[in-house]
Amino acid sequence: MKTLDSIPTSKIERATKLVQTGAKVGVNYIKYYGEKIINPDLTKDKLNESNATDIYDGLKDLKGSALKVAQMLSMDKNFLPQAYVEKFSLSQFSVPPLSAPLVLKTFKNSLGKNPNEIFDEFNANSVNAASIGQVHQAKKNGKKLAVKIQYPGVANSISSDLAMVKPVAIRMFNLQGKDSDKYFKEVEDKLIEETNYTLELQQSQEIELACKHIPNLIMPQYYPEYSSDKILTMDWMDGVHLSEFKNTDKIIADKIGQALWDFYMFQIHILRKVHADPHPGNFLINSKNELIAIDFGCMKIIPESFYIPYFELIDPKIINDPIIFETKLTLLEIIKPEDSEEEKTYFTKMFYDLLSLFTQPFQSETFDFSDPVFFENIAQLGERFSKDSNLKKMNGSRGSKHFIYMNRTFFGLYNLLFDLKSKIVVNQYKELTA
Repeated sequence: MKTLDSIPTSKIERATKLVQTGAKVGVNYIKYYGEKIINPDLTKDKLNESNATDIYDGLKDLKGSALKVAQMLSMDKNFLPQAYVEKFSLSQFSVPPLSAPLVLKTFKNSLGKNPNEIFDEFNANSVNAASIGQVHQAKKNGKKLAVKIQYPGVANSISSDLAMVKPVAIRMFNLQGKDSDKYFKEVEDKLIEETNYTLELQQSQEIELACKHIPNLIMPQYYPEYSSDKILTMDWMDGVHLSEFKNTDKIIADKIGQALWDFYMFQIHILRKVHADPHPGNFLINSKNELIAIDFGCMKIIPESFYIPYFELIDPKIINDPIIFETKLTLLEIIKPEDSEEEKTYFTKMFYDLLSLFTQPFQSETFDFSDPVFFENIAQLGERFSKDSNLKKMNGSRGSKHFIYMNRTFFGLYNLLFDLKSKIVVNQYKELTA
């Protein structure tokens, strides 16, 4: 794999790269519409594939928040064309790493020493490169360690990157008015937190301590003495990424899936904060078929004012009572005081359909995520909304800012459990005591 000797860090350099990427996408559209004249039956599959490739190729060298947004989008398998999902999912753990000289320079700038002055052994070639940082293997006193090093300039470019991505996102998600600003601010704040490895260290240690009682779940130990705001050192954990895990044993699938489900439900309902980055690169499976959770840079605190109405919508009695349902939708900022009757009716029906489907796993004692019908229904719902011309006429800025990371968490969790083909006991987490 090619390595990077530098990353564009100035606003001009990064803007130029994004403009070049936009130009390539524009050419792809011109080609598509030209071919469409000759062949009216032409689908958008080839266009999506070309666009996904050009966008990913442009973002992977920028790294940082631009690539992180692609990673977030890739988790939503049912609402993006497959070409985008496949390309963007590479940003989870497979992007060009920094070259060895740049790694050593970055390390010394952060900790004031070269790696060989701190560790007994240090491999300057990364074993894993993602959107915000890359991981290196080291040894200290006979113990294998993983050392995560943040890419230079990433933290300083978040605001300007998002400002450049914002116009595209507004068009893609049909956001209108000043309300859209709260969503971008939420993403910006979370991305800034993710570049603070001192905060991640603290969050990692807190979650490891709080969740150590969950069966079949393990987490690494972290080392503050070998860490800084740009360097994070932890135990090296042997295992395969969840996406690469090959398993045909239903008992093992259920065991791992139950650990994953309990881990998330315990965080959400007991701790009221959650690991809001549930993609396959953040989970490993070891030789004992235990789940290993890593990377706690993106933690979402769930305020009570959001938690209560959000989870009350699991109850069929609430969503089937028009008056109470509208009250909850208003509390969650889905229905707005200034909405027309048409908008109110439309979004009430839209969220009724969404919730009736997405809350199904909570409606019985157990739920089998290997059931393809559930995910086919989600895909059909996504297709229905993508083709709905009425939706494009209305303001898509809907819901509290807290939806962004809570919905991302559930999308990611559902997809991981589907990949595992797990059947889970829904409320087992309530029996677990720390």
